[in-house]
Formats: sequence, structure tokens, C-alpha cells
Amino acid sequence: MKDCLFCRIIEREISSEIIAEDERTLTVLDVHPRAEGHALVLPKRHVYAILDLSDEEVGEVFRAVKRTTALLKEKLHPDGFTIGINHGETAGQAIEHLHVHVIPRWADDGGGSLHSVVNNPPAATPEQVAKKIRS
Repeated sequence: MKDCLFCRIIEREISSEIIAEDERTLTVLDVHPRAEGHALVLPKRHVYAILDLSDEEVGEVFRAVKRTTALLKEKLHPDGFTIGINHGETAGQAIEHLHVHVIPRWADDGGGSLHSVVNNPPAATPEQVAKKIRS
């Protein structure tokens, strides 16, 4: 897509720090990193969100996430990782091209877990929510 930042990076119209690539994905360092080695795994096909990928493509993207995590673990030796997707504008998706963040974490980095992202517990019980989802 011509006006998509990530598509332009994939097409090498905009320079980036590429750390891995395969036939279906490109992994680059985030230009606004939250930690050393903060990487973005991008599907090469322009899609807005994970729901727009085929099951096969989801597998390819997450195999790239696994390889990226292993590479960063080997080279940077973090204590852990936060891996996530901002799906939709409300969730913080700033670029309308699916991307998976792989963020190395260290014990003293001051960050929180994924549980610190949102604090909006439902009034309904888990049983009530499950019934709603299954109906």
C-alpha cells in the first residue's frame, strides 16, 4: 500500500534497521524503542490486523516472532520479553499495518506486565462472560 509506512519500509523506500527477513515477514528495530532491541515483526502483505491474516500467515508471523525472540535472547541477554500487538486505534495501534512488538526486558527496567496496560475489570463474573461468548 503506497501510503503505509511499514509497506514503504518493506519495499525499501524508507530505510530501517532490518534484523531478520524471510519470504513473508520482515523484522526491524523500532525507531522509538521502549528498550534496547525493541523489534517489530511485520507481515510483508499489507493487513490491518491479525484477523486479516490466513491461519497459515498467522503461523508464519509467529514463527518469525519466535526466531526474533531467540535472536534477541542470544545477542542481548535480556531477562525476559514482552511480546504484543496493539489491535485497533483504541488499543494504541498507530500504524494501520499489523506489527508484533518484541520487547526485551530486564529486571530493573521499570516496566510492567501486560496486566498493567488496562485496568477495566468487568462487572460480570467469568462464568457470565463465558456464557455470553459461547452463546
